[in-house]
Amino acid sequence: MSSSEIPSLLFKSTSYSSPHAGPRLLVTGAVHGNETCGTKGIRRVIEEIEAGTLSIIAGTVTFVPIANPLAYQRGERSGDRNLNRKLQPTDQPREFEDYVANWLCPLMAQHEVLLDLHSFRGEGEAFVMVGPENNDGAIEPFHFAAEEKAMALRLGVSRFVDGWLSTYARGVERRKQYLASLSGKADAAQLLNADPLFGVGTTEYMRSVGGYAMTLECGQHQDPHAPEVAYRAIINTLAHLGLIAGGDPAPVRDMEALRIYDVVDKTHRDDSFSRAWSSFDVLKKGDLIGTRHDGTPVVAEIDGRIIFPDANAQAGEEWFYLTKANARLQDIS
Repeated sequence: MSSSEIPSLLFKSTSYSSPHAGPRLLVTGAVHGNETCGTKGIRRVIEEIEAGTLSIIAGTVTFVPIANPLAYQRGERSGDRNLNRKLQPTDQPREFEDYVANWLCPLMAQHEVLLDLHSFRGEGEAFVMVGPENNDGAIEPFHFAAEEKAMALRLGVSRFVDGWLSTYARGVERRKQYLASLSGKADAAQLLNADPLFGVGTTEYMRSVGGYAMTLECGQHQDPHAPEVAYRAIINTLAHLGLIAGGDPAPVRDMEALRIYDVVDKTHRDDSFSRAWSSFDVLKKGDLIGTRHDGTPVVAEIDGRIIFPDANAQAGEEWFYLTKANARLQDIS
């Protein structure tokens, strides 16, 4: 994309800082342009701050109601590509999302905490996705697991999911083997899916620059309650971090914790599901999930739940992810 082709769209953030020291929080909406609940929730909070009914008493909060203005203007998930994949600054921007990254990534680096607000296509309940447990590994080294857990428990939702980037990395290794079998005939999308950095989105980037972060999936895109989920999560986060008065919200105590542990790709366009799956549908060991084009059954190896099923995935792309029970919330306090 040349400079003359860049849409005449503006990147906008609104920041409020107290004279008193405190955490630096960033809240983002519309990373995907058809996910507007975060935008609505953010604008509601801004209106309350401007009206004087909500006061920032410590620290800084920055709001980005529309992270991807091109996708938002179109009412679509992406402008030129998915902003929440391979998110990183670049010296050679080509797609609109590259320009977004060059603005958004430095903004994230100026903050300590990120709350990224999303919604999803299918039916289902709101859930929060968090980072890994503390580790010094090569994939996603991290040392703020306790802080993420404490914040996640106070967003007002009842499902907690981790394991994204490590599982994505395992999928990448399988995709590399698949691409090798294509003898150089892979398309651009397949090559991207085999890049480990393709799994890096807003929260992963925030952790890479020393902060902590979580993605809140507030519900189905058109769910009229989703903006309220987003609003309540912002208010609870501000209170939890001490940016507004009111004390720390009580943690959710009946929260289901799940860990993404495997990803299964389509290997042929005619691979098919056994039914219309939705995220978090229950799987029992031995359940038939789908069938490969050659008739090979794909079955659940253990009890768990399916997540992010995509019947429209292309060969070499993610078909679905698998989750299992997660013990991280056994000591809720």
